[in-house]
Amino acid sequence: MRSTPIIISVNNSIIVLLSPVNIVTILILSRGKCGLSKCVTYYLVAMAMADLLIVIVDLLLRQIPIVYREQFTFLLDVRVCNIHAVVLYAVTDCSVWFTVTFTFDRFVAICRQKLKVKYCTEKTATVVLGTVTVLSWLKNISWYFMYRNKYWLSNSPWFCLVIRETSQSIAWTVVELMHYIFTPFVPFVLILLLNALTVQNILVASRARRRLRSQSSGESPNDPEMVNRRKSMVLLFVISANFMLLWAVFMFCSIWRRLDYLGYSVSLPTFVTELGFMLQMLSCCTNTFIYAVTQKKFREEVGNGVKYPVIMMVKIMR
Repeated sequence: MRSTPIIISVNNSIIVLLSPVNIVTILILSRGKCGLSKCVTYYLVAMAMADLLIVIVDLLLRQIPIVYREQFTFLLDVRVCNIHAVVLYAVTDCSVWFTVTFTFDRFVAICRQKLKVKYCTEKTATVVLGTVTVLSWLKNISWYFMYRNKYWLSNSPWFCLVIRETSQSIAWTVVELMHYIFTPFVPFVLILLLNALTVQNILVASRARRRLRSQSSGESPNDPEMVNRRKSMVLLFVISANFMLLWAVFMFCSIWRRLDYLGYSVSLPTFVTELGFMLQMLSCCTNTFIYAVTQKKFREEVGNGVKYPVIMMVKIMR
């Protein structure tokens, strides 16, 4: 069983941390002054917006019917929880698959130069992100009909009410299995595959370019093209690794719980499940810190944003 005061405290802390971080990220990237292409900026802004929605839907809105149950008793009589479930799973899918599409875009940009001109454009990014969003919503409509129309007003699981007979049914098992296959198992595999191909391509290209430049100039000066590729590779790999590491525990706990439903006598300590949930939530804010570490111009924009109010106050006082 969950410890209600502790979980509420942790959730509040995560809300306070993640919301401003994602808002700042969206504002800075939207200005287009971070030295990134518009195509990359579209993907990163979309990822930040999806992460912000997860914070709002999964943390803030999940607490309202629990903490303020007396003031929101009407929620027990309508299908608000069902709608909540669809929205939550849809924005979660968007966040995960936006990461996959960003990884694929960088793979094309680095490894497929002929396709890069046609694919790595603002129009393509808009179409891809829009398609992922629509498919994510369509995929998760089934949850509206799977859950009951009442919140589970107890320490566990703090979400829509599901009786044990339903959770053990074939229909529920199939829907849940497909849900976890598409988010996040398939993204895990795709990200690993794309990153492996990207690494292989960069290593081969680096050796070839070094040989050509050495033969033509008699030395091996810095190659601006390879420097740009390395920067893109670092940003891509860190974002991908961050996603996979922070989702790994949550995915493991979800599979373990399903085995328990199917009759296998397995159990996990409560803190492991809570750790998986918190790590998944933290994945919604860490991208900002990744940008700050890997992108110099992003750090400069953050610094300018911090200094701007101070400069304005000084001017006003003068």
